[in-house]
Amino acid sequence: MALPCRYLFVLLLSTTLSAALFDNNDSTHGSVYFTEKNYKKALPLLQQEVIRGLKPSMYQLAYMYQHGLGVAQDYRKAAALYQKAASDFEYTLAIPSSKEVVKTSFAKRLSDQLDPSTNKSGDAFALSKLDTDTPESKGLLTAFLSDGFFGLKPYKTNYILPIAYSSNHYRHIASTTHYSNYTQQDSQEYSVYDKNIEVEFELSLRKPLTYNLFGLNESINVAYTQKVWWQLYSLSAPFRETNYAPEVFIVVPTSRGIDKRSGLKALKLGYIHESNGQEGYRSRSWNRLYLTGMWQWDNLLLATRIWHRIPENKKYIGYYDGAPNPKTGLYEPNFSGDDNPYIEEYLGYGDIRINYLYKKHQFGALLRYNFGSGGTHRGAFDLHWSYPFLHSSNTFWYVKFFNGYGESLIDYDQSVTKTSFGFSFSRALF
Repeated sequence: MALPCRYLFVLLLSTTLSAALFDNNDSTHGSVYFTEKNYKKALPLLQQEVIRGLKPSMYQLAYMYQHGLGVAQDYRKAAALYQKAASDFEYTLAIPSSKEVVKTSFAKRLSDQLDPSTNKSGDAFALSKLDTDTPESKGLLTAFLSDGFFGLKPYKTNYILPIAYSSNHYRHIASTTHYSNYTQQDSQEYSVYDKNIEVEFELSLRKPLTYNLFGLNESINVAYTQKVWWQLYSLSAPFRETNYAPEVFIVVPTSRGIDKRSGLKALKLGYIHESNGQEGYRSRSWNRLYLTGMWQWDNLLLATRIWHRIPENKKYIGYYDGAPNPKTGLYEPNFSGDDNPYIEEYLGYGDIRINYLYKKHQFGALLRYNFGSGGTHRGAFDLHWSYPFLHSSNTFWYVKFFNGYGESLIDYDQSVTKTSFGFSFSRALF
């Protein structure tokens, strides 16, 4: 973790007092050289102090590794030192002591975001917030420090499931089919796809934009997730449904005190748009603001999310609000408005994600419930398991079971029971 500049005197005092407890002769020298930015002389002394268990020295040495000051840049060593120091040290942030830091302008911090090392520092700090006391969690978490492709990193689980079997055939909605009543979808006649087995895959990436822009060790990110349901085993092999979900979010870490008392690691605030790119009566889209709490207790990771749907008007023509065109008796499918009325009655107002790491296994669950919204109780759960494929570090066996509403946008109001088998190429934490 890192220590804000306004707590500089605490860091220096802690260094001096802690050093005095171990060695009255030279235990403070590393901190002195560090403060003077004489990193070459500070390095061997700080290394000795770290061996003796001095927490401030761990932070200072971690900072040197993080930024390549007097030593080869090594984010993993930095993260390990941050984590070691954070294990029982009460302060929340660690930065080099200097009045220059106190006076750093917002414009300077903004320009620093153009340096790729800034976001790597953010990843190192994020890792230091998480507990990595066990080999299985440490191996998974340190993988998040890789450079990625063009700075892109895995976000949600990336997977391909060649066998995805549903207990029922999927309905097929034609874009030009007319509703007899737009809000009474059960009255519509649907055709169905001829196969209830298909291929399912998900691509999910995020791009860190800024780190510590506001001095809170926060990170601002954009992300994109695409899920595809492909009727590969049908004669024409159509894509039954594709859901696109771009989002932007900010992650703000909690203080050490809150973390230690509750296990709450960070808060995540974001905006997400989700749609299926279709037209007419197949069109689905909605927009949400959400708040997520990210928790960890040893190898158990929990994300609790609540959301608020940004409201949309009903679809209508001209002045006939909520009514069909009087000339045709039909609802206009492409008029702007709510593509999926009453979706909250099926997906609720939030969800819970659970992940548990056991050796090389990862067990996960997604839970949703609408608490009787609309007068009917509805929910969904998604259970999944992954395990390395032939000892691979980035390919895993992946098994998923889903039951309930909201598997895809096109069928948000239909209950689906589905079992899927295949491979994943990343693992999500929260």
